[in-house]
Amino acid sequence: MDLLIFFLILSVLIVVHEFGHFIAAKKAKVRVEVFSLGFGKKLLSRRKGDTEYAVSMLPFGGYVKMAGDNTEEAKGAADEFLAASIARRFCIIFFGPLFNYFLGILLFWVVFTSGYPRLLPAVGTVLDGMGAQEAGIVSGDMIRAIEDTPVRYWDDLQQQVYRHRSKDAVRVSVERGGQQKSFDVRLKRQTVTSGTGRRRTLGLLGVTPAGDTVVVKANPAIAFVMSVQRSYDLTVLTYQALWSMATGQLSVRDSVTGPLGMFVITSEMSRLGISALLSFIAILSISLGIFNLLPLPALDGGHLVLLALEKIRRRPLSKKAEEAFNQVGFGFLILLAALVFINDLAKFGYIQKAQGIYHRFFTR
Repeated sequence: MDLLIFFLILSVLIVVHEFGHFIAAKKAKVRVEVFSLGFGKKLLSRRKGDTEYAVSMLPFGGYVKMAGDNTEEAKGAADEFLAASIARRFCIIFFGPLFNYFLGILLFWVVFTSGYPRLLPAVGTVLDGMGAQEAGIVSGDMIRAIEDTPVRYWDDLQQQVYRHRSKDAVRVSVERGGQQKSFDVRLKRQTVTSGTGRRRTLGLLGVTPAGDTVVVKANPAIAFVMSVQRSYDLTVLTYQALWSMATGQLSVRDSVTGPLGMFVITSEMSRLGISALLSFIAILSISLGIFNLLPLPALDGGHLVLLALEKIRRRPLSKKAEEAFNQVGFGFLILLAALVFINDLAKFGYIQKAQGIYHRFFTR
């Protein structure tokens, strides 16, 4: 069942991506010969206008075949891909990743409007030797304000403490047994490395959350703004992480996962409920859009680079140069996929399990 859910999710993400190419090609009056759900032998097909709509045997994603999308097939017709202007070809290529963004924003919007859990600012553990303990804060206190700024959820608390991190102490208002109390809490500064490899200094009160949550529903307009903001934040964090990996500040081995890792995570998310699963699918969709926009051969970003070169040179690259560009890109992606797969095998314990099975049955 987990495997079926995983393949269904990946298929939806790929079909949405291809639909972006499809709709942009139609708008640009480029003839789409085939729009297929799945790959391989066609099981069902129907022609409408110039396009054949098909359902193929392998239900893993889909593809769009445009007329004249490579030099071997191009005949110079006005409705072919290579005959379109650079601007129109740019839109056709760009709309694939863009539709992945649209899907991510839509799924975040569904989560925010239908209800999602938020952590309350209830104190669980008070850490020994830290400012909160010295000031008199105890387990069970509900933190209501930091420096007279109200906090409703735990992330509000974190933001306010971070905002005042340069201070030696902050005023913390709590609710205890129906009564309001205030304490001056000394902050402890600590430098940490974020998930994107960047170092920053935090101010710590010395408390951990009790784990109490409440389901919050946002109205549709606010939920849309939150969805766009969440997608933007995810994009910024992803590019920061990519830069940190490229500069050696972040371990590629610990930060990158492939289909095997996504399968494991998808299985875990599906058990946490529909809200967690939809949020994870939204993250996957936006990540797919980001990955496809990387300026690597064989990806949409690589094709956009070729279009930029064509615009600058006022003529496309030679067939030989473009083939070499794509061959290098395919080779790099295959190597990267293999390394990521091997890394996932080790990260999620499959290599250790295989070794255990081998020793159990073959070394007796």
